[in-house]
Amino acid sequence: MKRRHLQHMFVAGALAALCAMLPASAQQVIRLSTTTSTENSGLLAYLLPQFEARTNSKVHVISVGTGKALELARNGDVDLTLVHARAAEDKFVQDGAGIDRRDVMYNDFVVAGPLDDPAGIKGLGVLAAFRKLAASNSKFISRGDNSGTDVMERSYWKAIARQPIGARYLSAGLGMGEVLNMAAELQAYTLADRATYNTYRARTGLAILVEGDPSMFNPYGVIAVSPARHPGVNHQGARQLMDWLTSAEGQKKIAEFKPNGRQLFFPSASR
Repeated sequence: MKRRHLQHMFVAGALAALCAMLPASAQQVIRLSTTTSTENSGLLAYLLPQFEARTNSKVHVISVGTGKALELARNGDVDLTLVHARAAEDKFVQDGAGIDRRDVMYNDFVVAGPLDDPAGIKGLGVLAAFRKLAASNSKFISRGDNSGTDVMERSYWKAIARQPIGARYLSAGLGMGEVLNMAAELQAYTLADRATYNTYRARTGLAILVEGDPSMFNPYGVIAVSPARHPGVNHQGARQLMDWLTSAEGQKKIAEFKPNGRQLFFPSASR
């Protein structure tokens, strides 16, 4: 009986040791919600394979507007989120849904439109341009999806207390790439992040007409979903990805992402 008990303990111990070894050798899955700009621009397709190879991980990306990305994180449907709407990010953390927000990178917004610029906004500041757009007969295509871009656009209309009306203002409820294609088809104006604009520039033929205004600054932050709120999340994997994105190596890779020779994102992590 004693020998049988010892054998049982040995088998149980061996199984426990084997189970303890499995996570180290098995590929872990990390779920990331993020904005369409990081996906449409090609940035994630460039960055993530390098991280995955280094950590034996697979990152499952859900690319939506910032509002939806934060909602997925708030519900515990992902492990971390990478977005660009600072006020919404801060509220997400203050509400206890996320922890350890970190700066990752930045770029800026631009107003894109037809080459002949029928509204005459080229070279203006963004609020002056929006005033002319509100008063013109030109069409404006809005993301209309509670994305970071959509939130920024609405802040400009609110600042000037005006907005195009009727058929001149189309709320698409689509991602940035699709909105740029729609603006090209309708010869309309739109607000875009520079990275997605540059990715779609050749196929749309739209021109950058307004840029460089300080209020068009566009920072991106990464936030881990709170494991206290959602114990089932892969917090260790989320921290691994966050640590890599904000490390010297990850920041260097972000700076080196230059499709067609243009740098689309600029590293901003504090080290």
